[in-house]
Amino acid sequence: MDTVTYWNGAWHEGNPAIMGPRDHAFWLGSMVFDGGRAFDGCGPDLDQHAARVIRSAKALGLSPKQTPEGIFALMREGIAKFPAGSELYVRPMFWATKGGAGPISVDAESCAFLLCIYISPMPSGPGLSLGLCRTIRRPTPESAPTDAKASCLYPNSARGVAEMLARGFNNGVVLDALGNVAETCSSNIFLGKDGVVITPIPNGTFLAGITRNRTITLLREAGVTVIERTVRPEELETADELFTSGNAGKVQGVIRYEDRSLQPGPLMRKARELYMAYAKTQPVG
Repeated sequence: MDTVTYWNGAWHEGNPAIMGPRDHAFWLGSMVFDGGRAFDGCGPDLDQHAARVIRSAKALGLSPKQTPEGIFALMREGIAKFPAGSELYVRPMFWATKGGAGPISVDAESCAFLLCIYISPMPSGPGLSLGLCRTIRRPTPESAPTDAKASCLYPNSARGVAEMLARGFNNGVVLDALGNVAETCSSNIFLGKDGVVITPIPNGTFLAGITRNRTITLLREAGVTVIERTVRPEELETADELFTSGNAGKVQGVIRYEDRSLQPGPLMRKARELYMAYAKTQPVG
């Protein structure tokens, strides 16, 4: 067993067929999700992921009936179905099954829910290689539902990843509409310079992630100066170190940016150590 899905009041193994071609989300993209992690018997901030998926659903015009507490309880129930210590991805989702009064609008009350949990090994290796995305930008709040972790945002990121893979990188740095650094295609980004951590300030074009916010809090509590501000792309070329935060890999160092070779630096190591120590305080077993 590598996957379990809670749907329609029961747990199912594998990849059950759930949607039909008439489901609103199937053809018009009215779907949101969230992603938490369970590993080494811990599940850092899973309660926050449960709460955020509900906020995302409401931002897309859906009317979810589940509560954060109920979703969190299901997360723990599902995680317990796997062997102790399994490295898991924990993904709650909401979507619309019916259209609303308008030509393409959603019927808020047709909001469906599932929770999918599956084996997903934590990334290993020395670190990430990043390039600067030239083919995509992050949308503005007026042009896309940037206040939600909405599935419809991710095809654009996938275009950016395709560009990066073709150029020999793992991932890419994406700019906002004004040409400032927003994040990578799939995670938030941090710079280290002269002992200070710098990260783009949330401006509505990217999701300030739960792992990002936790990392900032932990660093500040440890006495590290963390500055949230506008970041220009040229600053990446002179940073002492770069690292990312996100659910898939938590805190990861960058070993190459464009043609620059980098080493995971002391600020990244500090951030990762602090995060992993914090994770151990969040047991799910």
